[in-house]
Parts: sequence; structure tokens; C-alpha cells
Amino acid sequence: MKITVIGGGPGGLYFSILLKKARPDYTIDVYERNRADDSFGFGVVFSDETLSEFLTRDPQSYDLIRTKFAYWDELDVARDGEKVRITGNGFCGCSRKTLLQLLQQRAKEEGVNLHFEANVDDLGQFSGSDIIVAADGINSSIRGQFEQEFGTSIEMKSNRFVWMGSTRPLDAFTYFFRTTPFGTFVAHTYQYEEGMSTWIFETTDETWRKAGFLVTDEEDTIARLKDIFKEELDGHGLISNRSHWRQFPAITNDRWSHNNIVLLGDAKATAHYSIGSGTKLAMECAIALADSIIDHGSDVPAVFENYEKLRRNRVEMIQHAANVSLDWFEHMDRHIQHPFQQFAFSVMTRAKKVTFENLGLRDRSFTQKVLAEFNANLADNKPDTPAAFTPFSLRSMVLDNRIVMSPMEQYSAKDGLVSDWHLMHYGSRATAGLGLIITEATAISPTGRITLGCPGIWSKEQMVAWKRITNFIHQNSATKIAIQIGHSGRKGAVQFPWKGNNEPLKDAWGLLSASPIPFKDTMGQPHEMTSEDMDIITDEFVSAAKNADEAGFDMIELQAHHGFLLASFLSPLTNTRNDEFGGSIEHRLKFPLRVFKAMREVFPPEKPMSVRISASDWAEGGISDGDVLTLSEAFKKAGADIINVSTGLTVEYQKPAVGRMWQTPFSDMVRNTVNIPTITAGYIQDIDQINTILLNGRADLVALGKTLLLDPSFVRNAQAYEQYKAQDLNAVGIPKQYMSAASHFYPYKGGERKAMESMKKALKPVTHKK
Repeated sequence: MKITVIGGGPGGLYFSILLKKARPDYTIDVYERNRADDSFGFGVVFSDETLSEFLTRDPQSYDLIRTKFAYWDELDVARDGEKVRITGNGFCGCSRKTLLQLLQQRAKEEGVNLHFEANVDDLGQFSGSDIIVAADGINSSIRGQFEQEFGTSIEMKSNRFVWMGSTRPLDAFTYFFRTTPFGTFVAHTYQYEEGMSTWIFETTDETWRKAGFLVTDEEDTIARLKDIFKEELDGHGLISNRSHWRQFPAITNDRWSHNNIVLLGDAKATAHYSIGSGTKLAMECAIALADSIIDHGSDVPAVFENYEKLRRNRVEMIQHAANVSLDWFEHMDRHIQHPFQQFAFSVMTRAKKVTFENLGLRDRSFTQKVLAEFNANLADNKPDTPAAFTPFSLRSMVLDNRIVMSPMEQYSAKDGLVSDWHLMHYGSRATAGLGLIITEATAISPTGRITLGCPGIWSKEQMVAWKRITNFIHQNSATKIAIQIGHSGRKGAVQFPWKGNNEPLKDAWGLLSASPIPFKDTMGQPHEMTSEDMDIITDEFVSAAKNADEAGFDMIELQAHHGFLLASFLSPLTNTRNDEFGGSIEHRLKFPLRVFKAMREVFPPEKPMSVRISASDWAEGGISDGDVLTLSEAFKKAGADIINVSTGLTVEYQKPAVGRMWQTPFSDMVRNTVNIPTITAGYIQDIDQINTILLNGRADLVALGKTLLLDPSFVRNAQAYEQYKAQDLNAVGIPKQYMSAASHFYPYKGGERKAMESMKKALKPVTHKK
């Protein structure tokens, strides 16, 4: 076979080495537009895991790289003179120029033909090639010629960054954060060879503009950065190499191949430098492409299919993690306000891949500092109390822990009346130790229900039925219970979900909404609310609030999310009104805010109120971050004690980016910008994730939904897993009827955890420290 590689970077070279080594009879030519000794950038980074892969694939390349790299096991987070060290990370840095030279050497040894100063624009000269590998980088001219065929998407991210070097020695990978009158700056730094270190400076576009930087004025950039980071540079200078300020291009391609052309490296997909080197990603993909050709030979379609099968999911996972990490850096000013250890922990867990337990296995001394700082602000707490099991107060309501049951519809009420099912459902989870239960959506009127099985709070009889449940919970547990009060709006009058998703009832009642826009084509068109309708609905919400208090609820949560009635006013996708209740967010907010204020006036002042919102519609033209912050601030001023931050379900055509802990960034945004407590939810499944969310300051309470449906004893399992109050089991809050099991259960769960941690330690990549 004849293989042509366009681009002589690490990905293209490593691919050529591996394939030529396995198939010496193949003709492989690499065309690089720069000279052999040209290099842009300074150092590249590899993890122990990646180094192990290199060792197994081409020991000769590994040995050459290993003789030239700087290895570190430590990572430092520094902020304005404070610094903490986290060990057990296992990374190496290597000069990009040296890496290229080593790979060029190996390619020549294997018989690869290298062509330098060979700029390729016309692929016609390679008509005899079986496969053309486009490895020509972020600005790939080959990809550019076939953008439509590849389905290329390029999104320029907002932060500004500039890549430089320094002679400042470093014994750890270090994030240096500096607060300035303009905003926050960070330097991502690491040593890659003796006497040389990489310094990537990054800041938000707003801060960059305030500071007066210019894109291409390297001399001015160096002078300003040397002044901002004079303590960190410790007398050393900065070195530039076409070091212009840039914005990161997030590149994706729907298809990685077209005819006999295949994409590799940054031409195919980029991952933000904050979670690892693009070089690492390129070389790992080079391995997969080489393997695919070795396995499928001249069957080019099979080669490309296998290549994508091997790498597509992995690349997209890395890109997602990189985008989450990038988002954290785009909002550094939001996080810089945290106490120092919490801030450092937030840096380490920003991409959601690393958790409290992960870090504890690497460096327990660091996680102990984080936990001790968190508990230092809480009266009567021991320094090692797990974050999830610390108390939390809202007005006079004190929660025993921070684990919440999210509203989950049971569709088991009759004429709006809760039954024995609800007593069992809520009661069992209360006795199992939840800090707070939020009931399923409870309607203010018969026509405010979602289905015929939804509960209500509009009548005396319903209030009495609810009181039976709240009395049981208060008499048999320390759990507090809140009622979510709402109106279904345009999403009402539908069948039970097991009879069809949002399928309308045969005898559907008339629907109300901010605007006459049906949720889906098969559902009825809602009536646009008039001022008279608003008066009636407000009165019904007020009556429901009074009934909720009489029923013994500890808190009310107002339903203003997921496209229901009040939420339909908040989103521009569902509110197209031209009157005082449409248009700007200040106008769209008027009616929901009016309802909240009216309820707050009649609900006892010692009892808290929450509002649940959708912070993203996951659809073009939906609610913006600015809108979310404006409405959160407005509810806060109106007396809301906490915001339950959800997302989506506003429109049927939404496209949410679902993943573990996927909604926490929205809670983070509201909590740390508006400075109001928040509840977060969304694919949170274990106690480690809960502790991580709380400790990095993304939320104050964590709500679980489906997790609790089949595991009502989640909290008891978590308490035993954490060995919470193991020396004083009588203080855990286990009902006396179940207490006899605790002395057996705690050792069992403790042993389970030790076995799992041993397995994780055994699976950790071996160190490649010289």
C-alpha cells in the first residue's frame, strides 16, 4: 500500500512509525510544510497511562522520549501567594521540538520518507495513494477543502490565551492564579527540560480587554505579564515564539473520512489544553489508525470504520471533559471568591472526572485539608465529617444532611388525594435518613394537574391527606419535607407515561400558557393567559400556600421549570407576548414573581421557600445565562431562600448534553454569581459525587431522583460506606426498630469500600519516573 501523510507533527510521525514497523513493505511519505527543526510552542505533556501505551507500542520511541522528559508526581495550585501541593499525579513534560526530532529519527530508522518545506494544497499529486492522512493541524487546509463532506464544526471559545516559555525551574505542574483590578489571570506551567518551562497564560476576554492587551504585540504582552506574575517568575524572563493571543477553536467533525482521506490529530478534533495535551490525543489516535490499517489492509472503508469505532467515543468523552474544564476557566472570577482549599479542590475537580475519593487515593493529606476547611465554618462539626452529612439551615429549618429527594411523579393520586402509596413512598425514604424530601408536583387546581393521577393541594380534604404524611415523617424521622406547588400549563391533561409520552387525554381540559404555543403537535393549543386568568391563578397559588402550611410542610418549592405554566412565561421560546408580560426577561418574569411574592406573604416567615427553574432550554434561542441570573436575583430579593436549578423540558425539540453531574455547572453559575444557596440534580448516583459537588462549591444541597426510586436506603448505605459516626451509631438517626442491623451493616460496607479502593490502587498506571 501507498500511504501519504500530510503534516509532520507528533501524530502523523507516530502513525507512520507504527505502521511502517508493522508493514515494512508499505510506502509511507510524510509531507511537512515547515523545516525539520521548526517548532511552535514549547513543551508537551503525557500521563503515566499514555507513556505505558507508548512503551508497549514502540519501546524505541519510548526510550528516546524517556531520556529527554522532565517527570513530576506533584501538582501545585497557587493563588496570590498561597499554595497547596497535591501528589500522586504522574505526568511528564517534553520539549515539543525535541519530541519531533526524536520521532523524525525513529521514522527514518523504520524507512519512512520525510519531506520538509513541502506545503501541500493540491491532493491531485497523490492520486496513486491508497490512503491520505490529513494530520496538518488545527488550521488543516485538507479539512478546509472538504468541510461539508467531513461535517466540520469550529466554535471559537471566549477566553484569551498566549503560549510562552521561561527559564524559571519548576518541580511540579503548577497553576498560578493572580487576581488583578482587571480580573483573574492564570498561568498553566510545567518544566519540560532542564532550565526550560512552559507558561500558558489565560484570562477571560473581558479581563483581557480591560487590561489593554493587543493580539500581536509580543513585547508589550511580555512586559505586562512579567509585571502581573513577577513573584511567580522569581526574576526569570519570558520567552516568546510567535506568541500571539489566541482563542481556542473547539473542532469537531461528523465524519472522520471522505473517499480515501482520513483526519488525524487536531485536524480531526481538538481538546482544550487545560485537561491534557492535544499531542497526547493525536498520538493515541495514531495508534488506532495504524492498528486499523494493520487489521484491514487495503479495505479502506473497513479501515476508516474501525478507526472511528475504536476512537470516536473516547475522543468525544475527552472533548466533553475538556469543554467542561474550559468552562471553569471561562468563569474563573466566579470561583476565585472561594476559600483557598475549596478553590484548589475546585481546580482539581473542574472537569468532573476527578472526585473527592480519587484525590484521596492520590493524596489524602490534601483532601483532609479541604474537608477540614469546609467543616471549620460549621459549628460543632468534626474536621472529618463528610460534606454530605453536615447540617444546612434555611430560616428556621435545619436539615440533618444535604441529600435531597427530588420531585418524582408517582401518578398514584385519585381526585388529587394522596394515598397509602404516598405514605409508604415518602415515609420509607424519610426513615432511611434523607435530609429533605421535595414532593412530586402538586397542583393548585384540577386543571393544573399534569395527569389524572397527580396530587393536589386545593381542597381541605387534600390538605388533611397530606398532613397524615407530614405527621408520620416528623414523628418518625429527622427528615424535613417540602411541597412543590405548581400548575401544568400547556403540558397538562396527558395520559400516564406508561400509556404514552405526553399523549393527551381524550377528554382533555383547556390548557393555559403564556402564549398559545402547544408543547407538541398532538396536544391542544393552550389559551394565552389574560389578566383575569392571572388573578385567578395567583389566588389559587396563595390558597395552596396556606393549605401547605396547615398540612405541616416545612418548606414550599414553587414550580417554575420544565415548561410548566410559570416557566412558560420565563422562556423566550414559549413567551411571545407583546404586552407587559413579554419581551425582556424583566417583563417575562413579572407574573411568576407576582405569584411568588403573594405566596411568600401568606407562608409563615420562619419557613423557607424555594423556586425551581430551568437554567437552559437546550434549544437555540432559549433562555440565556443572563436571563437566568436576572430572574434568580429577582427571586432572591423577593424572599426566595434557595434556588433549585434544573434545565430543559421546555420544548419537545431540545437537545440536552446529558452526562454525569451534567446540570451542576448551571447551579454553580447561579450560586456563585447571585450568592444564593442552590440545589442541584442530574445523573448524580453516589456519595462520592455528592461530596465532590458540595466541596467544590457548585451547590449547597444535592437532589437525587431515579437513584432513590429503587434504592430508598441510599442515605443509610452512604453513611455506612463513609463510616459516618461509626463510633456512635446511636447518633446516626437510624429508627430504633432498625438499629440492631447497624453493627453488622457498617463493617460490611466498610470492607466493601476497602476492597474497591485496593482495586483502584492496583489498576493505577505504573510510574515512569526515571
